[in-house]
Amino acid sequence: MITIKKHIDQLFNDIPVTEEILQSLEDKVDVLMAQGKSEEDAINKAIVELGDLTDLREELAEYRVKIPKSYLAWTHFQFSLIGAALIIGLLLFINVYYTPNVLWVVFPAFGVIWWPLAMYFRCLRLQGRAMN
Repeated sequence: MITIKKHIDQLFNDIPVTEEILQSLEDKVDVLMAQGKSEEDAINKAIVELGDLTDLREELAEYRVKIPKSYLAWTHFQFSLIGAALIIGLLLFINVYYTPNVLWVVFPAFGVIWWPLAMYFRCLRLQGRAMN
């Protein structure tokens, strides 16, 4: 079924393909092979019966959602905040549990804070580009 996957990838190279198209073609090939056709003949016939997909390509291109980079950047910033909080929380737990008399967690925490800080300034930069 690699030939079918290559054909579909070639037809929809700029549009993300749904698995339904690929699955439909593979099912068609299975049915044709069950009717006694060779695998190569079944693949060729399924591709020919698929026909011209320009209308489907145009329809899929219209519905493709474009997510602005600034929105993705803010999502990454939120992820970095949560990730940094979890890492610092883990470090704090390790510090309190194993060495309660020495407060060493402050030093790695400063290093971890750079991650959300860098993401915040990236968001501001992308937002500034979007406004210009």
